[in-house]
Amino acid sequence: MKIETKYHGALVITDQDVISFPNGLPGFQEEKHFVVIPFSEEGMFQILQSINTPQLGFVMTNPFAFFPDYDFELEYQAIEVLKVNTPEDVEVYSILTVQDPFNKTTANLQAPIVINKASKLGKQLILTGTSYLTKHQLFDKVEAK
Repeated sequence: MKIETKYHGALVITDQDVISFPNGLPGFQEEKHFVVIPFSEEGMFQILQSINTPQLGFVMTNPFAFFPDYDFELEYQAIEVLKVNTPEDVEVYSILTVQDPFNKTTANLQAPIVINKASKLGKQLILTGTSYLTKHQLFDKVEAK
């Protein structure tokens, strides 16, 4: 199928590329079908792109690449929704708030995107009782300008 995207224009995807979010995303409950698209060739950043709304694409990254100590437990309810059988099936992403200049970009560690790549199901978790915030500086040294 052909979709329009926020950052890459028109793309052809397959049904196997589509990730279903049964509950949508917080603030976007009606959006239930997305695709993960590499943002650039090096693979550090991805786009969580709605297949129905071209303007709805979230820049995200693997939080462990920037925050090696990042840790949370996947609660039973999320495991059930995602139909997780093995930890190897799970991918975790953080949505970024992209800033100009880019070195001021922040990551939302309080609400990770969790995807079961085997079942093609996704969910955005809202972590409570943690010190994680919605805006963690992605790059250690941000020059004041």
